[in-house]
Amino acid sequence: MTDGGRLLPWAGPEGKPCYLVGDGTGYVSRLADDIEDLQLGMAGDLLGHAAELLAERRVTSAELRYLALRLTESLRDVTRVAESRGARLRAGSH
Repeated sequence: MTDGGRLLPWAGPEGKPCYLVGDGTGYVSRLADDIEDLQLGMAGDLLGHAAELLAERRVTSAELRYLALRLTESLRDVTRVAESRGARLRAGSH
């Protein structure tokens, strides 16, 4: 992480992390907050779908592969949100 920068909930070119430097009150900060909330909500929905799918007796390998891909994407997003929020909590305690 860069000094004082907020890790944003999206990646830049070539998948590199994006950071925002500011006071946390601007448009991009609010947009990042909204996207983080959306990503967390989608992760919860996906977990519910995964539980339902895995409870089925007849699940194809294609369905499981698709589920694994979506869960991987969601976990990547949620991990980025956790890293960003954790870094901001640590920065606020200094």
